[in-house]
Amino acid sequence: MSAAPTEADVPGSPAPAGRARRFRSTRRIPAVLTALAVLGAAGLFLYDLVAVRTERPGMRWRRELARQLDRHTLAEAAVVTGAALLALLGLVLLVLACTPGLRRVLPMRSPAAGVRAGLGRKGAALLLRDRAMEVSGVQSVRVAVHRRRITVRAASHFRELDDVRADLDAVLRVGREELGLARELPLRVRVVRRAAGKR
Repeated sequence: MSAAPTEADVPGSPAPAGRARRFRSTRRIPAVLTALAVLGAAGLFLYDLVAVRTERPGMRWRRELARQLDRHTLAEAAVVTGAALLALLGLVLLVLACTPGLRRVLPMRSPAAGVRAGLGRKGAALLLRDRAMEVSGVQSVRVAVHRRRITVRAASHFRELDDVRADLDAVLRVGREELGLARELPLRVRVVRRAAGKR
């Protein structure tokens, strides 16, 4: 197994930790659905406008909507509540549109300018789990990689728990460095004693 390349082996200087931006989702399916909805609504309004201009009766739903708007005032509680809900829904959609998305991809340190790399959370968790299973005394381990931390829960069937935890901390710190993440995620390690005969 070859050693991990150092900064001197990689051309260019790596980007400082914590400055890599998250990957943004293209959101193709929501964009297509939104475009189709807008196109359908525009088509209905255009058809209704052409019908009225050619002295034909407008669409029934539009006439009913006009009657309802003429009957109700803006001061009514139902109108205010509906407007507030629509405004809240619009705000939520705007916030979701501005978020990067792709929460399962963690940005990695960039070896050169213009180069971006990412690592999936599941892949990072599997790598750390394999490293943790190499520790003597660890019978089983669960690793969860979150956006802000890494949580590890291990079960030991022999050795002192403090010794196992110390070895796990050392091994996982090395494994975390080998992941090459742009942001160093804090480790939370918990070791419990596995009951005799329990698997």
